Amino acid sequence: MNYKEKRILRKQQLGQQIGDFLESSIDKTMVDRDLIAPELPEEPEEKKWYRVIIPMGLSGDGSGYHIYVKIADPKKLCIFFSGGGVAYDEYTAARPITGGKVAADLPNYYWNNLRPLTQIMNIDLGIMNLKDPENPFRDWSIIDIAYATGDFHVGDNDFPYEGEDHEQHVLHFHGYRNFLESMKISKQLFETPEQLLIAGNSAGAFTVPALTDEILRDWYPEVKDVTLLSDSALLLYSKWEYTARNVWKAPEHICDAIKSDNITLSWYRNLYAKYGDKLRYLYSSSTRDYVLTAYYNDITNKTYKTDSDVQDAYLGQLKEMVHELKALSSSFGMYINNWTLPIVTKGGTVHTAVREPYFTRFTQDDVSMARWLYDAVNGNVYDIGMNLLLD
Repeated sequence: MNYKEKRILRKQQLGQQIGDFLESSIDKTMVDRDLIAPELPEEPEEKKWYRVIIPMGLSGDGSGYHIYVKIADPKKLCIFFSGGGVAYDEYTAARPITGGKVAADLPNYYWNNLRPLTQIMNIDLGIMNLKDPENPFRDWSIIDIAYATGDFHVGDNDFPYEGEDHEQHVLHFHGYRNFLESMKISKQLFETPEQLLIAGNSAGAFTVPALTDEILRDWYPEVKDVTLLSDSALLLYSKWEYTARNVWKAPEHICDAIKSDNITLSWYRNLYAKYGDKLRYLYSSSTRDYVLTAYYNDITNKTYKTDSDVQDAYLGQLKEMVHELKALSSSFGMYINNWTLPIVTKGGTVHTAVREPYFTRFTQDDVSMARWLYDAVNGNVYDIGMNLLLD
């Protein structure tokens, strides 16, 4: 090992130590200061977040599983699929997300448990924020289907893999089982909503077209006012059908619907074939998503990093994606942004917005995502940022 390689290794080791320390400190602070959402009591307060333990649920590493619920207007319900990465083979399964890996800029693909830190991402930001007066969804009831399985919420498999420690492990792709158990809770708490928003960010955004039919068919068939939102769901991969069928072991009808390397588009085409324009469809993305481009670079070049080349490729793919969704339905609403964050986005643009602070704070064409989404669920679907796809 030469001097340069040793220096890189030392930098990574230091980054891992710092990142793991910070994550551990956040976890400890949340527990010590009693910041963990309480379990749902028999008589819950309105507009307060609670945890609901799912006894039959399981996170990827075999630990327990829970969801979050907020009880508010019984007529307005948002079913939200949380994101948190994806695992599609042994290599990615062996590299779950840790604070240390993120800080050291090492490959890290998915959250495999619901440790305290993950609560911040689930219920404190964006559309989930109860304290933000600009959030128009504060009065909506919400069930947040947490994510810690790496399978787009559709898996039903116990997947063996060799970890980085060279020991044998099992990744529990139980996303679909967790979903079914979560929907039982949803129906118990929110029996007859009149408006339904089915939304997701990142990995959860892929889920929306995959599981909407089951939600409407088996749980809420009486709801006619339905809006769908996929926020950041574009990752081309030629083996999606194989992954869903053989790695995640998703239900057959979900696997059968995958007809291309664009899994999101395949699932939306399948959903639209059944429901047509009875539903409102929404899609959002930034132009050079720094997270999804790193995944795409890893899939195509075995390099888990974003750079200008893959960001340019993503923009081209996004143009095609928007074109195909508009061809599916001309009323498919789009929110395209080019937001950046210093250092964080690494020359690219943000990854997701619906569950981020900039949900209400940033604007594109003078319209926030919060305003665009609120208008859409109330019947006014329109496009924002389409000019960004013309360059």
